[in-house]
Amino acid sequence: MSRSDPVGGAAEPRAVPPKPTAVSLKAAADRGMVTAEAAVVIPTLVLFVAMLLWGLMAVCAQIQCVDAARAGARAAARAEPEGATLATARAAAPRGARVALGREGDLVRVRVEAAAPALGPLAMTLRGEAVALAEETVGW
Repeated sequence: MSRSDPVGGAAEPRAVPPKPTAVSLKAAADRGMVTAEAAVVIPTLVLFVAMLLWGLMAVCAQIQCVDAARAGARAAARAEPEGATLATARAAAPRGARVALGREGDLVRVRVEAAAPALGPLAMTLRGEAVALAEETVGW
């Protein structure tokens, strides 16, 4: 007869749970390891992602410095007034950048310096420089 037999009969004996073995005791002891590993890994991953973002922002600011120096050098090469040349370079430069304009013979040189987005002790200065031949010196 089976246990679902409505007529009744002898009930099947209940299974006795197995005794804990060395393997099951080790599995029970290791149960908290996942929590401990996650507590170490998650902050490490967050720090790693923050460093990647900081690096990306620094690279973008460096590219802006180079682009601003090029724009300023082109404007200076076209013989635009010094104020307009500096304004052109500052418009393309990162916020708070310093722009310097100089002339060396037939060449105009523009330097752009800006502070990288600071992340604690990783503060640094980014620089971009461009040189162009002044158009008035070119013989047509």
